[in-house]
Amino acid sequence: MAMRKLGRKTANRKAMLRAMVTFLLENGKIETTVTRAKEVRSEAEKIITLGKKSDLHSKRQVFSYVTKEIVSKKLFDEISPKYAEREGGYTRIIKIGPRRGDAAEMAIIELV
Repeated sequence: MAMRKLGRKTANRKAMLRAMVTFLLENGKIETTVTRAKEVRSEAEKIITLGKKSDLHSKRQVFSYVTKEIVSKKLFDEISPKYAEREGGYTRIIKIGPRRGDAAEMAIIELV
């Protein structure tokens, strides 16, 4: 599946996704537009899968992606063990209707 551009240049888009994935792992859920939620889901699933491996290489990959060290530690200590028996599908997207200002379709993305 092709990466959505989300109306941003590559560097800005990657930074935004990293920040959103970090925030999702930190708080368990975030409210955003549907298209952003779908992109965040794909990145978050990859990061959680890396967290399940828990070897040195995957730890370094997670540390290079997640922007807060505390969140990386939380991923390896709490989040990944919770999904040990689960084969993917760690997040859920719930549509919550249009945004007031520009009628963009909004959604809540949360860890299952």
